[in-house]
Amino acid sequence: MGVEEHTQEPAAAAGAATAELAAAGEIETTASGTRYPIAPGYRVNVRTGPGTSYRIVRTLPYGQKIPIYCQKPGERVTGPYGTSNLWDNIANGQFVADVYVYTGRDGYIAPRCD
Repeated sequence: MGVEEHTQEPAAAAGAATAELAAAGEIETTASGTRYPIAPGYRVNVRTGPGTSYRIVRTLPYGQKIPIYCQKPGERVTGPYGTSNLWDNIANGQFVADVYVYTGRDGYIAPRCD
């Protein structure tokens, strides 16, 4: 299985889109950072790496909003927001498939993980 790369948009464009979504009430922006909602009606598995073969460390409850610290390509999966190989790092060693997170755009919205 190959890994597809996404192009990264300029930080100013990503910031403007986040501001628009925050104004619409979809995304929370607070002093501690930006939090993105999980797709309505889904409980999402959090894994130790960017793919479904990685161990599940917890499951996010319905209505959860999460931070995205960085993103990286991994296993291609399909979810409510399309099909992608992009995975979001939400805590140290914890990843969720980006197709379950409403970021308001396709592709990277955070720096690439090392």
